[in-house]
Amino acid sequence: MSQSEVVTVRLTPEIKAKLDALATSTRRSKSWLAAEAIALYVEQSSWQIQMIEEAVKIADSPEAQWIEGSDVSAWLDTWGMENEKPSPCV
Repeated sequence: MSQSEVVTVRLTPEIKAKLDALATSTRRSKSWLAAEAIALYVEQSSWQIQMIEEAVKIADSPEAQWIEGSDVSAWLDTWGMENEKPSPCV
């Protein structure tokens, strides 16, 4: 068994009721479900933050190339039309 630590979480009565029902229907403990939900949230959020930090590094680098927002908007306005414009390039 892996080591774990206790964390106390406050839930609204509605979420607590849903957690109770889910625990019953899945035959899992509320603690197990909460730990799984938190682990998933932390993994997704960590990945998202890492991607944002990498994008900011690229954007802040001297090699960064930018396209004017108005050029992008003009291109997007033609999506799905017969005269769709090519994507703006640097």
